[in-house]
Amino acid sequence: MKKITIILLLFTSLSLFSQSRRDKIKALKVSFITERLNLTQQEAQKFWPIYNDFDDNYLKIKHSEIRSINKEFKSNTVTLSDEKANELLNKLMDAENKLHNLDIDLIAKLKKVISPKKIILLKQAEEDFNKKLFEQFKKWREEGRKDN
Repeated sequence: MKKITIILLLFTSLSLFSQSRRDKIKALKVSFITERLNLTQQEAQKFWPIYNDFDDNYLKIKHSEIRSINKEFKSNTVTLSDEKANELLNKLMDAENKLHNLDIDLIAKLKKVISPKKIILLKQAEEDFNKKLFEQFKKWREEGRKDN
Protein backbone atom coordinates (compact mmCIF):
# COMPACT_ATOMS: atom_id res chain seq x y z
CA MET A 1 0.00 0.00 0.00
CA LYS A 2 2.87 2.33 0.85
CA LYS A 3 4.42 1.81 -2.60
CA ILE A 4 1.12 2.54 -4.34
CA THR A 5 0.84 5.76 -2.36
CA ILE A 6 4.33 6.74 -3.51
CA ILE A 7 3.42 6.07 -7.12
CA LEU A 8 0.23 8.11 -6.82
CA LEU A 9 2.25 10.90 -5.25
CA LEU A 10 4.60 10.75 -8.21
CA PHE A 11 1.64 11.09 -10.57
CA THR A 12 0.37 14.17 -8.80
CA SER A 13 3.78 15.78 -8.61
CA LEU A 14 4.46 15.15 -12.28
CA SER A 15 4.46 18.85 -13.07
CA LEU A 16 7.25 19.55 -10.58
CA PHE A 17 9.91 17.77 -12.59
CA SER A 18 11.99 19.71 -15.08
CA GLN A 19 12.08 16.89 -17.64
CA SER A 20 9.86 16.75 -20.67
CA ARG A 21 6.42 15.28 -20.13
CA ARG A 22 7.33 12.16 -22.10
CA ASP A 23 10.44 11.58 -19.97
CA LYS A 24 8.40 12.01 -16.80
CA ILE A 25 5.83 9.50 -17.97
CA LYS A 26 8.53 7.03 -18.96
CA ALA A 27 10.18 7.33 -15.53
CA LEU A 28 6.85 6.74 -13.82
CA LYS A 29 6.19 3.76 -16.07
CA VAL A 30 9.58 2.23 -15.22
CA SER A 31 8.89 2.65 -11.53
CA PHE A 32 5.37 1.24 -11.84
CA ILE A 33 6.46 -1.82 -13.84
CA THR A 34 9.48 -2.50 -11.64
CA GLU A 35 7.29 -2.53 -8.56
CA ARG A 36 4.57 -4.67 -10.14
CA LEU A 37 6.98 -7.29 -11.50
CA ASN A 38 9.16 -7.36 -8.41
CA LEU A 39 12.22 -7.85 -10.62
CA THR A 40 15.45 -9.08 -9.10
CA GLN A 41 18.56 -7.06 -9.91
CA GLN A 42 19.68 -9.71 -12.41
CA GLU A 43 16.27 -9.79 -14.07
CA ALA A 44 16.10 -6.00 -14.25
CA GLN A 45 19.52 -5.77 -15.91
CA LYS A 46 18.34 -8.08 -18.68
CA PHE A 47 14.70 -6.98 -18.79
CA TRP A 48 15.02 -3.21 -19.22
CA PRO A 49 17.19 -3.11 -22.36
CA ILE A 50 14.76 -5.51 -24.07
CA TYR A 51 11.68 -3.64 -22.88
CA ASN A 52 13.07 -0.18 -23.66
CA ASP A 53 13.96 -1.24 -27.20
CA PHE A 54 10.44 -2.61 -27.63
CA ASP A 55 8.83 0.51 -26.16
CA ASP A 56 10.88 2.86 -28.35
CA ASN A 57 9.97 0.94 -31.52
CA TYR A 58 6.33 0.67 -30.47
CA LEU A 59 6.09 4.42 -29.89
CA LYS A 60 7.78 5.18 -33.22
CA ILE A 61 5.16 3.15 -35.07
CA LYS A 62 2.26 4.55 -33.04
CA HIS A 63 3.38 8.15 -33.25
CA SER A 64 4.82 8.35 -36.72
CA GLU A 65 3.09 5.79 -38.93
CA ILE A 66 -0.34 5.45 -37.34
CA ARG A 67 -0.65 9.12 -36.41
CA SER A 68 0.22 10.21 -39.97
CA ILE A 69 -2.33 7.77 -41.41
CA ASN A 70 -5.01 9.13 -39.08
CA LYS A 71 -4.12 12.73 -39.91
CA GLU A 72 -4.29 12.02 -43.61
CA PHE A 73 -7.66 10.35 -43.21
CA LYS A 74 -9.10 13.16 -41.09
CA SER A 75 -7.87 15.91 -43.38
CA ASN A 76 -9.34 14.24 -46.48
CA THR A 77 -12.50 12.59 -45.16
CA VAL A 78 -14.86 14.41 -47.51
CA THR A 79 -12.72 14.12 -50.65
CA LEU A 80 -11.23 10.70 -49.94
CA SER A 81 -11.54 8.34 -52.88
CA ASP A 82 -12.02 4.61 -52.41
CA GLU A 83 -8.58 4.06 -53.91
CA LYS A 84 -6.92 6.40 -51.40
CA ALA A 85 -8.99 4.94 -48.55
CA ASN A 86 -7.83 1.46 -49.55
CA GLU A 87 -4.22 2.67 -49.60
CA LEU A 88 -4.60 4.16 -46.12
CA LEU A 89 -6.23 0.98 -44.82
CA ASN A 90 -3.34 -1.08 -46.19
CA LYS A 91 -0.84 1.25 -44.50
CA LEU A 92 -2.81 1.01 -41.26
CA MET A 93 -2.90 -2.80 -41.41
CA ASP A 94 0.86 -2.87 -42.07
CA ALA A 95 1.50 -0.63 -39.07
CA GLU A 96 -0.82 -2.69 -36.85
CA ASN A 97 0.96 -5.87 -37.99
CA LYS A 98 4.30 -4.29 -37.06
CA LEU A 99 2.94 -3.57 -33.58
CA HIS A 100 1.67 -7.13 -33.26
CA ASN A 101 5.01 -8.56 -34.40
CA LEU A 102 6.85 -6.34 -31.94
CA ASP A 103 4.67 -7.72 -29.15
CA ILE A 104 5.34 -11.32 -30.21
CA ASP A 105 9.07 -10.62 -30.42
CA LEU A 106 9.03 -9.02 -26.97
CA ILE A 107 7.40 -12.06 -25.41
CA ALA A 108 9.87 -14.41 -27.08
CA LYS A 109 12.83 -12.37 -25.81
CA LEU A 110 11.40 -11.95 -22.32
CA LYS A 111 10.77 -15.69 -21.93
CA LYS A 112 14.57 -16.05 -21.84
CA VAL A 113 14.87 -13.45 -19.09
CA ILE A 114 11.83 -13.61 -16.78
CA SER A 115 9.14 -16.13 -15.95
CA PRO A 116 5.96 -16.46 -18.02
CA LYS A 117 4.00 -15.29 -14.97
CA LYS A 118 6.00 -12.07 -14.85
CA ILE A 119 5.36 -11.54 -18.56
CA ILE A 120 1.62 -11.75 -17.89
CA LEU A 121 2.08 -9.42 -14.92
CA LEU A 122 3.88 -7.03 -17.29
CA LYS A 123 0.90 -6.98 -19.65
CA GLN A 124 -1.43 -6.25 -16.72
CA ALA A 125 0.94 -3.59 -15.34
CA GLU A 126 1.07 -1.85 -18.73
CA GLU A 127 -2.71 -1.83 -18.90
CA ASP A 128 -3.06 -0.55 -15.34
CA PHE A 129 -0.43 2.14 -15.92
CA ASN A 130 -2.19 3.34 -19.07
CA LYS A 131 -5.51 3.51 -17.20
CA LYS A 132 -3.96 5.57 -14.39
CA LEU A 133 -2.25 7.83 -16.91
CA PHE A 134 -5.52 8.36 -18.78
CA GLU A 135 -7.29 9.16 -15.51
CA GLN A 136 -4.55 11.67 -14.64
CA PHE A 137 -4.85 13.37 -18.03
CA LYS A 138 -8.62 13.61 -17.57
CA LYS A 139 -8.08 15.17 -14.16
CA TRP A 140 -5.62 17.73 -15.57
CA ARG A 141 -8.04 18.59 -18.36
CA GLU A 142 -10.89 19.08 -15.87
CA GLU A 143 -8.69 21.23 -13.65
CA GLY A 144 -7.68 23.27 -16.69
CA ARG A 145 -11.31 23.88 -17.58
CA LYS A 146 -12.05 25.04 -14.04
CA ASP A 147 -9.19 27.56 -14.22
CA ASN A 148 -10.52 29.12 -17.45
